[in-house]
Amino acid sequence: MNIKSAEFVCSNTRTDKLPAPTLPEYAFIGRSNVGKSSLINSLTNKKGLAKTSQTPGKTQLINHFLINNTWYLVDLPGYGYAKTSRTNRAEWEKFIRYYLRNRESLQCVFVLIDSRLEPQKVDLEFCSWLGENGIPFLIVYTKADKQSGVKTDQNAAKFRKSLLQSFEEMPQEFITSSENGLGRDEILAFIDEINKQFTLLDPQ
Repeated sequence: MNIKSAEFVCSNTRTDKLPAPTLPEYAFIGRSNVGKSSLINSLTNKKGLAKTSQTPGKTQLINHFLINNTWYLVDLPGYGYAKTSRTNRAEWEKFIRYYLRNRESLQCVFVLIDSRLEPQKVDLEFCSWLGENGIPFLIVYTKADKQSGVKTDQNAAKFRKSLLQSFEEMPQEFITSSENGLGRDEILAFIDEINKQFTLLDPQ
């Protein structure tokens, strides 16, 4: 897929204010500081589209980006860390989960996993929640350029083993680096295939 345009559309905490669900959309989520914004900028080939920050938990809204005028890339708040009150965290979680369960045009969720780390409980629990709610998801290992390919493969294998304790089979996996573009073409090709099968929804 050739990315010709990538435009910010809106930020929301209210799901009733989201764009009409007439185009396919793909949500990206992960623990705070997993490299989500950098990956989004790499995928769209538009530096600065998603705001990167050294402060974990910076994204606190549902952000919609219109890609090629044909599909939405959705940047969701990170989970697992946020310098805010417990009440605010609960509210974020509530609207994020509502969005994931009820958004008609959501095709799948890309769950970002830091390839440098051992399996994290919060990641495994979130994947289990997606599975329990019948929400299709994929695994995206980030920051693969920060270590050897062998180490990345080892950590991916450990995560796979942990996840298979709750799932009968693994979802599709991608190994990525926003620095060198590893995995970019594979993710865009996957989205392109899903888009070809998408049937336009009636906004009514």
